[in-house]
Amino acid sequence: MAFYQDIAVDLRKQIIDGVYPKNSRLPNQAELAKLYTTSRVTIQKALKILQIEGLIEGRQGSGSYVKGPESVYDYDASIYGGMTKKLGHLGNLNSKIISFGVTFPSEKDQEKLKIGKNDPIYDIIRLRMLDDEPLAIEYTVMPVLLIPGISEEILKSSIYQYIQEDLHLKFGQSHRRIKADKPDQYDIEYLHCQPDDPVLEIEQTVYLENDQPFEYSQTRHRYDKGDITIVNKSSRHIYRL
Repeated sequence: MAFYQDIAVDLRKQIIDGVYPKNSRLPNQAELAKLYTTSRVTIQKALKILQIEGLIEGRQGSGSYVKGPESVYDYDASIYGGMTKKLGHLGNLNSKIISFGVTFPSEKDQEKLKIGKNDPIYDIIRLRMLDDEPLAIEYTVMPVLLIPGISEEILKSSIYQYIQEDLHLKFGQSHRRIKADKPDQYDIEYLHCQPDDPVLEIEQTVYLENDQPFEYSQTRHRYDKGDITIVNKSSRHIYRL
């Protein structure tokens, strides 16, 4: 991630945490450049991201002012690193293990993970909670031989942190598909959805730096727990879902 993106992530966190409340003015570009030990050009790129996301607005001759977020649960899906990185700073983010075991992959799992039918996989279902409020259910499969050593203790914290810090593996690209769905029995039981509530599902395949897929997952979100934004950094467009 480029440094201006890191700065945008840090400023976004401070806005969400209330360090810079709604309608307050951010430090000017020179002050931010000094704070982050960088150039004003880098600061301008970071602020541009936040403007595109609708978190701040520039007022000519006055500076940048905070507009949002609309919900403390809003997060940018283009920030990579899992839910812990995206929302963990908001409070106590933890996981309840619904089921965890090792099995053999389905044909779809084989296709998504580029593995054979006899290659074992972890089959994981977790309820992600923030300050004891249900946020999402994650259905995840990972190759055991590629990501060894996953335990219930790791599942209750951050799988991605374990992969990066303990296995010393580096992440590459990810492919996501987002769709709306009707709630299933798990959504009703664990997310406390009503039978007619909409559910937002993110299906994704995540790759290591060498383009080997290590995760195929579906994450199902309550409709009323904030928005998910997708930032297209090449064309500078933002899409809010």
